[in-house]
Amino acid sequence: MKELPSPTFPLSPISLPRGSLHRVDPTQSNQTSNSVNKSAIQVSWAKHQDEVREAQRLRFQVFANEMGAMLPVTLPAHDIDLFDDYCEHLLVRDIESQNIIGTYRVLTPVQAKRVGGTYTDTEFDLTRLRSVRDRMVELGRSCVHKNHRHGGVILSLWSALFEFMSRNQLDTMIGCASIPMLHNGMISGDVAASVWQQLKMKSLASIEFHVRPRLPLPVEDLNGHLNTEPPALIKGYIRLGAKVLGAPAWDPDFNTADLPMMMRVEDLPRRYRKHFESA
Repeated sequence: MKELPSPTFPLSPISLPRGSLHRVDPTQSNQTSNSVNKSAIQVSWAKHQDEVREAQRLRFQVFANEMGAMLPVTLPAHDIDLFDDYCEHLLVRDIESQNIIGTYRVLTPVQAKRVGGTYTDTEFDLTRLRSVRDRMVELGRSCVHKNHRHGGVILSLWSALFEFMSRNQLDTMIGCASIPMLHNGMISGDVAASVWQQLKMKSLASIEFHVRPRLPLPVEDLNGHLNTEPPALIKGYIRLGAKVLGAPAWDPDFNTADLPMMMRVEDLPRRYRKHFESA
């Protein structure tokens, strides 16, 4: 195995527990609901290059094969970009198969300076976030295998992320939350425009944190009145206290509209804080 370069590890909580974070009732271990596998899982941070490659293969399956993203071919069947070598990679494995079934990548403030910015900077002008950059991590490339999209995987990822933030005295998370452009079999921005119209009414950050998209989705020219709900991940972020920082950008490569979002540890509701601290 190839060890990852040491600069990626100064802030990593390597002692993160590797035991199962989702225990299954043994009487139900052979049952599934809606084809979702709820077997036991474990969470860890990647320590070797081949673990990162596993995560990149999962990302390719989700983003390219499921969502139709047009990804650069750095390595066949892998989603790879220039930020990967600077990020920490959080992994969730199915214990039985040992396959990676969920992942996040995390870019710390130190590493963001080394690479020259964050991925979110490529989609938005983040000038108004300069006051929080020294304590801000970027979350990105979040995905879960289609057969394992249940609360256990998501809660395991978030428990590890909040431990990471606490351990390293960081207090702000940002990232791009994607809304698929495919609607009723057609590529359309109407769903994204409608989600934006909903969220800006109740989940918009205060004006000092507003950012601007570099390639705006033309929301004023779209139907923003569809009766639709935000994607599950965005709904989860909002429940955790996240705020939307402005109007969506259009990402033609990923077939998505991307919302800039920020979550501050101090805004985490008490019920979730207690859960994550006890995990």
